[in-house]
Amino acid sequence: MGRLVGIDLGTTYSAVAIVGTTGKPEIVPNREGERITPSVVLFQGDQTLVGSMAKRSAPMAPSDVVQFVKRRMGEKDWAFTSSDDRSYTAEEVSGIILRRLKDDAEAALGEPVTDAVITVPAYFNDARRKATMDAATIAGLNVRRIINEPTAAALAFGLGADTDGTVLVYDLGGGTFDVTVMRISQGQFDVLATEGNRNLGGFDWDNALMKYINEQVKAQGGPDLSADNLQTADLRDKAELAKRSLTTMTTAKVFVSVPGKSFNIPVSRAKFEELTAELLSETRDLTKSVLAAAGFTWADVDRVLLVGGSTHMPMVHEAITRLSGKEPVRGVNPDEAVALGAAIQAYAVAEPEPGMVKAALPGLPGGIPVIHDVTVHGLGALALDADRNGELANFVLIPRNTRVPAKGSDTFSTVQENQRQVQVVITQGDEKEPGRVTQIGDSTYDLPPYPKGAPIRVDISYDFDGLIHAEISDGTSTKKLGDMKVKRAANLTPEELESATEMVRKLEVN
Repeated sequence: MGRLVGIDLGTTYSAVAIVGTTGKPEIVPNREGERITPSVVLFQGDQTLVGSMAKRSAPMAPSDVVQFVKRRMGEKDWAFTSSDDRSYTAEEVSGIILRRLKDDAEAALGEPVTDAVITVPAYFNDARRKATMDAATIAGLNVRRIINEPTAAALAFGLGADTDGTVLVYDLGGGTFDVTVMRISQGQFDVLATEGNRNLGGFDWDNALMKYINEQVKAQGGPDLSADNLQTADLRDKAELAKRSLTTMTTAKVFVSVPGKSFNIPVSRAKFEELTAELLSETRDLTKSVLAAAGFTWADVDRVLLVGGSTHMPMVHEAITRLSGKEPVRGVNPDEAVALGAAIQAYAVAEPEPGMVKAALPGLPGGIPVIHDVTVHGLGALALDADRNGELANFVLIPRNTRVPAKGSDTFSTVQENQRQVQVVITQGDEKEPGRVTQIGDSTYDLPPYPKGAPIRVDISYDFDGLIHAEISDGTSTKKLGDMKVKRAANLTPEELESATEMVRKLEVN
């Protein structure tokens, strides 16, 4: 077996980390010596370019550059098509990024990297978690554990003295937002509640700024920049640079050139904050919601931890400070905390060498962290509801924010005399209305000709990675009818996964 590493597969940037010889987690630099790698891929036939050079190429070759693909994980109908009409699924693009991270880590460490703990947004559902695992398989990595990003960040924070207490992790990345409340005590990390939005992140702040700049250009007699792919890609690049400038400066200038004319668009920090006030407000609402779900007030929170590159924006720090009445912790680099935490989890799940005892991690009571995470989506089944005049309804068997691994069960019944079959539909979500939850698996089972009301038992479980298993039993005979295979229609089939793995294996990844 080769080396086991921790990987933060981010929407905008990714990173690899290990626990070093000192017992402390450390970032593994990429081939350019950078500590984080842009999650951007440039396609050039049978060759691909990943990272900073690919990101710089986006304004010049938008038809061949793909980024922000993490937002598309678990979407079966999405694919990126390059200028030579080659199509790539989100798993394949992410697999290429992971392949580059793997190659760089092997070069830096001087040994094969075969296994990984990979982080995902806490609010990723089953399909998106499975898609992440498939991307790792495509890259030639064996996934030892999937860990939620806020939990990983808290691990990095908790590796030190005086960190015990209740911590709120506010994680605003490039494409996703999660907020988690957890209790840290003597090396044990207990997640109490999680909220989030997988489509809320720095990307949306960029979009708001892009829209404003485009409107200003049009107001000055310029063209609609959104109507041209090259100009849109250039505008996104400039909007991101302006956003970064406004982190340290109160005013930024955006220079836009079109054939025959140039425009100088000033953007103040105050204007930027006005443009994105609703986005920030949504993160505040979700933060309040997670506190309520945990049964806490701000007085119960000992520390607030800001994680994710987008928390560099002054508006975020100011808003959370006002909301919480506490100064956020600055002890962990927001860009690296998730990868460092993944490395700690990787160390925790790694088996020691034969005849060896795993060394304890310094600064962590007990030496090895113990993590208790929670579900982020309820898990249930569809059935006719007598309380709703026999209408179809969703029955939650495992409520959200239940500690994982988790199990839930319920007994339903047949609705007709001598009913010979029963269809069981497994759902992910917390709403009663069937149309507001995701159907993730269904199977039909044969029955003996029982009287109406014969019991059918459904047992569902979440594993440590947030993946789902279901078992259906005949309550009359107590015999198992079968293990339901979660179809995961949003994910690759085994044949598609094998084909994607072979395709990426043949690609030259630079």
